[in-house]
Amino acid sequence: MLLIVDNGSIYTKNLTDFLTRKNIPFETKTPFTIDINSLSNYDSFILSGRRKNEKKINEINSKIVNYSMQNNSKLLGICYGAEILALTLGGTIKKSSSFQKGNETVKIFENDLTNNDSLLVFESHNFEISKLPKELVSIGESSNCKYEIIKHVNKPIFGTQFHPEMSLDGNNLIEQFCLL
Repeated sequence: MLLIVDNGSIYTKNLTDFLTRKNIPFETKTPFTIDINSLSNYDSFILSGRRKNEKKINEINSKIVNYSMQNNSKLLGICYGAEILALTLGGTIKKSSSFQKGNETVKIFENDLTNNDSLLVFESHNFEISKLPKELVSIGESSNCKYEIIKHVNKPIFGTQFHPEMSLDGNNLIEQFCLL
């Protein structure tokens, strides 16, 4: 079962609507309604974006990242979810030089989640990953962002700086993640 962690993104409904249309079973919980001791009920996780920085939300999402690392569970971090993935494992983030919002083309280096050489995606973020920890590598970049798609070197753990729930190419990426 897939757990969607709804961190308050205005785009989470697009994600859940897509999964419903694809008949992919999932549950949605906010960080404040997740029982960390019941994470074993799920085999995969998607960490949504967020609207505001809140310490408790960061702590809970970091616990889910660590759980996924320890248990080899599939995880996809979207926007903030990718940032908290990098931060939890020792990377850094920074404020973007300008607010990134709109369509962007992402060049793909490694086809783990897509068979395409590039994706047309939707951006909406003020922050971005500035340094990856040693366990994560970039598998996609854009002209504005070096770490558009990241993955763990040997675990089914991924992150996207963009919002895959907001474009056809991104939806295909989410579906491929669910089918891993």
